[in-house]
Amino acid sequence: MHPAPSIIAFTTFSGLGFGLLFWLGLGQPSVTGTTAFAFFTLAYLMAVGGLLASTLHLGNPARAWRAFSQWKTSWLSREGCAAVATLLVMALYGAGLVFWDMRIVWLGYLGAALSLGTVFATAMIYAQLKTVPRWNTALTPAHFLAYALAGGALLSSKLMIAGALLIIAAALQIAVWIRGDRAFAASGSTTATATGLKGQAIRSFERPHTGSNYLLREMVYVVGRKHVRVLRVIALGLGTALPALILLALPVGHLLAPVALLLHIIGVLAARWLFFAQARHVVAIYYGEG
Repeated sequence: MHPAPSIIAFTTFSGLGFGLLFWLGLGQPSVTGTTAFAFFTLAYLMAVGGLLASTLHLGNPARAWRAFSQWKTSWLSREGCAAVATLLVMALYGAGLVFWDMRIVWLGYLGAALSLGTVFATAMIYAQLKTVPRWNTALTPAHFLAYALAGGALLSSKLMIAGALLIIAAALQIAVWIRGDRAFAASGSTTATATGLKGQAIRSFERPHTGSNYLLREMVYVVGRKHVRVLRVIALGLGTALPALILLALPVGHLLAPVALLLHIIGVLAARWLFFAQARHVVAIYYGEG
């Protein structure tokens, strides 16, 4: 699918922001006053900034509010509701820490749970789509959550925990790629299923279009294998392996921790680009691009 920059920014930075809110909700790090204000400001800038970036991909961003009304059936709507609930709960929790040096434990735990719920809902927007076999797996929410928790731990200075979570994220990322590379062929989708003429020998007499269209631009993005290999090395190396090595094998100080964070963000951006660019919608078969 077309890897829109707004969606890549959304899934990367909102995950980091809500990941940091999760750890803050658990009281990690244990901060109050101006230090707490700095941590919460960073978390909100990433979480809210990511959410706002996602609206840039909408045909009419002014109507984004309507998504909240479909929470019974839509994971997009559930994500929006969960995000708003998280931000409100964590605002109250953060106010206690910043202004009164008081940690309301149960409120923090609720905010932490809502933070993970928001990331899970984001992942389920993609994981629910049977028409995109690469995404339609339980591995999708698992690796979204792993990245959010690892990035949040990095931002909250839980460096040893972050290193361990980065290793888990790396394992899940490799599993996602291995399973994803076989997913389209294993889905059973063919020209016959794409046209609704099951049980018959179908071949394309003529392409159903003379030029590009919206579906081809958005749903049938093609990325070269050479580029995939390079980006996977960047995603795995910078996103997980090098930061984990820095955190677990080196004496990490104020200089190396930001380096590990920067490498992680670059790697996650590459992983997210691949997540969308390699996702093949089954409509590609109808257009002879499967």
